[in-house]
Amino acid sequence: MPELTINGRTFEAPPETNLLQAIRQAGEHLPTLCHWEGLPPYGACRLCLVEVERPGAVTGETEAAVVAACTYPAADGLVVDTHGPQATAVRRMMLEFMLARCPNSETIQQLAAEAGVSQTRFPVNENAEELCILCGLCVRVCRDLVGAAAISFIDRGAERMVGAPFQLQSEACIGCAACAAVCPTGAVSIEDVDGQRVLRTWNTTVPLHRCPECGQPYAPEPMAFLKGLVPVSAERWGMCPKCRRQTTAAQLEVVRL
Repeated sequence: MPELTINGRTFEAPPETNLLQAIRQAGEHLPTLCHWEGLPPYGACRLCLVEVERPGAVTGETEAAVVAACTYPAADGLVVDTHGPQATAVRRMMLEFMLARCPNSETIQQLAAEAGVSQTRFPVNENAEELCILCGLCVRVCRDLVGAAAISFIDRGAERMVGAPFQLQSEACIGCAACAAVCPTGAVSIEDVDGQRVLRTWNTTVPLHRCPECGQPYAPEPMAFLKGLVPVSAERWGMCPKCRRQTTAAQLEVVRL
């Protein structure tokens, strides 16, 4: 296993571990907004920047660099400083950018306060309701884990945003709400209303399946593809969790009698 030094202490990291994972396993705190276990590293938010010293590949002399911990492999002989002045300075500047883009985000305000950032030198977004920091987590979980690819990045530069194609109803969306689950700032708005799941952020509405026992809508209809993947008997398929538990309990009681 690679042996590296993190903030003056030596640790062994499991093989194929990135620096962020190694740092957290060592019990050190390092902020990040675009990392999610189970998704490939992306390095968008730049909050997990650290300073590393490593042996040079050619000369063998020590080389220093500032790297994103989530995308950098934990290699043998690395010396890592999570509080180095260069990494800290860039991290603070990134938080200023985020404060300017999402001035009313509680998540950004908290991270900024932890880093000692109380104001931004950059022009503040006039849209006070903006919460999206363009971390890409919603796009990546929809594409890489769910496999729907219902949303994506749109435009470039200052106009860059996330949305469904042409900002219209996304026919590929299955209403699973994974995008909302991974969003670090609560930018994805989802609500179940009158038998429908309304994904306001994506201008998309998905019908909800009604439980055949109690009649309550509880799960998106497009997720019916899970029927072949979930180990549940045919007579209980489609029931809401509450009715399924009650039915199972009743069947077990009959068996005991």
